[in-house]
Amino acid sequence: MQGKMTKIVTPQMLKFQMLNVIGNPYVHIFGVVFPIVLALLITQIAISELPGDEMAPMVTTSIYLGMGTIIPMAVLLMGYSISYAQELSKGIPERMQLFGIKKSVIFCNNMIVQTVFLIAAFVIFFLSGYIFSQLERPTISGLVIYILCMIVFSMICLSLAHGIACLCKNFGRTYCVSMLLYFAFMILGGMMGISYDNLPGWAQIAAKLLPVTYINRDFYQIWTGQPYHYMPMIQSFLFFGAVSAIILFLALKRPFGVYQKDEMM
Repeated sequence: MQGKMTKIVTPQMLKFQMLNVIGNPYVHIFGVVFPIVLALLITQIAISELPGDEMAPMVTTSIYLGMGTIIPMAVLLMGYSISYAQELSKGIPERMQLFGIKKSVIFCNNMIVQTVFLIAAFVIFFLSGYIFSQLERPTISGLVIYILCMIVFSMICLSLAHGIACLCKNFGRTYCVSMLLYFAFMILGGMMGISYDNLPGWAQIAAKLLPVTYINRDFYQIWTGQPYHYMPMIQSFLFFGAVSAIILFLALKRPFGVYQKDEMM
């Protein structure tokens, strides 16, 4: 087992994938800096409108829990999709396979690097919250559920990002699609200053299908151990996961010759 793991995970591939992530400005700007700045800005605005300070910790914690979903969306949905689309357009995965580097090796090493970066981004994000804002401490169950939700949400974002990159296989198209989805999820999830109740009817229907809506709007109850009805959130995860799985399935089934024909056109 140890020899097999050594062949799948190699220091050279980890270094290569880490350099790809570190050299991608989108994950730093939108996955680390932007969530912190936006959370601090919205928190200060929301607190300034409160009649007293007793509700400040609740408002701050709710905002930070919702803003945490920006990290996997930026790092995976946008950053990974754009980076992988660039690699596909240059034929890097195909050339790696010619040198005997299997897809499983590339995928496993990339997932390890992406996981490490996500953990570091979350640590920086919540440390800034505890330093500059009034975050409430979670219950053990609330913390565990939040971590599980972020893991599942990250896996779904990764599947969707990989599918988008494989279908577009072009930096411009991938960037456009991923950026539109990124800001659409933020707007529908209530992370751009527009709450769910202020959205038009059709937007509320779309928002109910996204996990970010429930994490941003309701997760404070789970975080503090209050009773919560989980079924709508679970259904949103199932729907979002099913859509991402279908897109990934269609992308993997698309023959490579189609890409060549599209690029020639």
